[in-house]
Amino acid sequence: MKKYSLPLLIVFILILGSSLFIVKEGQQAIVIQFGKPIGSPSTEAGLYFKIPLIQNVIIFDKKILEWDGASSEIPTKDNKYIYIDAYARWKISDALTFYKSAKNEMMAQSRLDDIIDGAVRDEISNRIMSEIIRSSNRKMITYESDNNAEKIDYGDGARLEIIDRILNNVKDKLAELAMGIEIVDVRLKRIQYNEQVQSKLFNRMISEQNMIAEKYRAQGQGKKQEILGMQEKKEKEILSEAYVESQTIMGKADAEAVKIYADSYSKSPEFYNFNKTLESYQKSIDSTTKIILSTDNKYLKYLNNK
Repeated sequence: MKKYSLPLLIVFILILGSSLFIVKEGQQAIVIQFGKPIGSPSTEAGLYFKIPLIQNVIIFDKKILEWDGASSEIPTKDNKYIYIDAYARWKISDALTFYKSAKNEMMAQSRLDDIIDGAVRDEISNRIMSEIIRSSNRKMITYESDNNAEKIDYGDGARLEIIDRILNNVKDKLAELAMGIEIVDVRLKRIQYNEQVQSKLFNRMISEQNMIAEKYRAQGQGKKQEILGMQEKKEKEILSEAYVESQTIMGKADAEAVKIYADSYSKSPEFYNFNKTLESYQKSIDSTTKIILSTDNKYLKYLNNK
């Protein structure tokens, strides 16, 4: 009997091990029996039981998953073609329904390609170019996503409306198909013109920027002339005030000099005459000057040795 106990123990351990399965945090599981799901999904982390050899377990993620679509060229309502590159975030909300409709994440991604791309194409084709492309003179606003996970600053009212409508259309389509998928968010990560539209746009942008530059240059020239005019006016005011002040100072100095001369003359007329005569000699006679005067001329009285 002992020789059979070890093999039986091993078989028991193998059967027990195959009847247990673990669901980790961020995961959910469904039990499959003969190809069909049975029971309710296991959505909480823990240790669970299944019938070995008869039942299998399929594990799905509970965390938010990524969908990244391919860039596609879409015509706008005003017959202009632009490239749109969208991406989205989604999660499996009902593992049992998800398994029945999509089987696995790869099939779900393929279904989302059709649903999200279709919603983006429908919305873009019903908009004109100016509504889709962000305009710098539009008021910046903040949009809070439906799941309150984060606040997204799209910076443009029309862009916000487009994103919101695409998101709602995708949600409606998923609810209609009952795929067990919850769409969390849809974004447009790139909007690019095709080459023909891009060339025309760049030329228009260059023209607009040149017009803005000319406007600023004209305003600058006007401001320059205004500053130069004020500067010239201020210069004339300063020179005029300086001239008046200088004339006042010179007038006071002349008056003071006349007073001094008058006082000097009243005290010693002879010395005053002598001093003024010497000043006249200094101003009128130099080494190159020749003066012919009679010896009894009064102008030469201080040069006479007598």
